[in-house]
Amino acid sequence: MANFGRRLDGQPDVLPGYELTMVEIIDPEVVTVSGAAVHPIVRPTGNPDDGVEGTVFSISAAELAAADDYEVDDYTRVQVILRSGLDAWVYIQADPLREPRSPDSGLPG
Repeated sequence: MANFGRRLDGQPDVLPGYELTMVEIIDPEVVTVSGAAVHPIVRPTGNPDDGVEGTVFSISAAELAAADDYEVDDYTRVQVILRSGLDAWVYIQADPLREPRSPDSGLPG
């Protein structure tokens, strides 16, 4: 609601070849809007048998630009093909070779 001004409708799908982990967000504005300092993040594994379950949403170009403005530097947007065969944009870990900031350590990974 805070980013798009509406509730998004979506359908379940799977992002193949990725795994889910968590990252500590240090941008105070994002923490305020989201209400959480720890956010999920996905990163590639190179294994097509891996997958992250989620929801695919249909949004406008303006809404995608708003999502780009919201995301912090830990994330980058890439185009992928979901398990269903749909093309989609997804925000993944910007530097997959670097461990994300751990919510347990409070230090960069």
